Amino acid sequence: MNASVHLLPHSEARAALEAAARASLRAPSVFNTQPWAWRISGQVMELSADPARRLAVTDATGRLMRISCGAALHHARVALAAAGWSAGVERMPDARRPDLLARIRVTGLAEPDMAAIRLAEAIIRRRTDRRAYGDRRIPPKTFARLAELAEAEGVRLHLVPEERVPELAVAVDEAADVEYFNPAFRSELSRWTHRPAWTGDGVPPSTVVQPTMRRVPARNFLPGGTAGLAAGSGGDEGGAYVILSGPGDQPLHLLRGGEALSAVLLHATAEGIATAPISEAVEVSWPHRLLRRLLPWPGDPYLILRLGYPDSDEAPPPSPRRPARETVQIVE
Repeated sequence: MNASVHLLPHSEARAALEAAARASLRAPSVFNTQPWAWRISGQVMELSADPARRLAVTDATGRLMRISCGAALHHARVALAAAGWSAGVERMPDARRPDLLARIRVTGLAEPDMAAIRLAEAIIRRRTDRRAYGDRRIPPKTFARLAELAEAEGVRLHLVPEERVPELAVAVDEAADVEYFNPAFRSELSRWTHRPAWTGDGVPPSTVVQPTMRRVPARNFLPGGTAGLAAGSGGDEGGAYVILSGPGDQPLHLLRGGEALSAVLLHATAEGIATAPISEAVEVSWPHRLLRRLLPWPGDPYLILRLGYPDSDEAPPPSPRRPARETVQIVE
């Protein structure tokens, strides 16, 4: 029988939540904006979106901000389960506070979850790898497992068939053109790719890949600048593209989309698969509609992921992270 958390020292539950919040800070986010804030009080931890870190041009409606926060929420859930804590999650708990996205309450001790331990170990190793992947193909059973994990979060994962990858490329390319010719977007991109080191956020040149031909274009984070990573010698022939989609674009849907994103990325990392989110086509309305045509079911596309086996034994450099003191508030 699990021990009741009420019989445990208050400090133990708080320490577990703090550790989970710290683990969540490794979650992916659009332009590495890290648009989340945690508040811990006793046995409860609240996740809020930070509207000040929303991309005003790239993410005008806050879709990607909420997806990013959902990924942080899932990271925290994984960390708690791996450490042997059971917890309840209430999503969108207060309609009067739209930026309050979730409330986690520690409910007791449990046996450490072995699957969660594996995912928790992947949190530190997961990195966005924008380089070309090798020719080795991902097994069908792996895609089936990724789809199961996404569905457990209320989201569907669709593997784009090879013959329809050119349509995906058109959607991404059209979105990139619209954004490139928007001076406000270029200004925002420049602001988040030329961050001072002390900010601990943004997309540094060291993680950006030099432009090259791809079946689906990769975002040029540094137009006119110098990227820190070579494109790689692999032909990217083994790369595959999946689309995460859900029933709608309400805040709860997008939050669950982010949780599914985290589940897929962490499992892929644990399997030795490299990952790179692609968001351009969901940032612009017309390409977003083109993505819907690629889905075999009704739904709203949340994000594209490029998956494949890395062509290099050397991992790409990690993206910077803000210190926990800026994102985790502990109320005594």
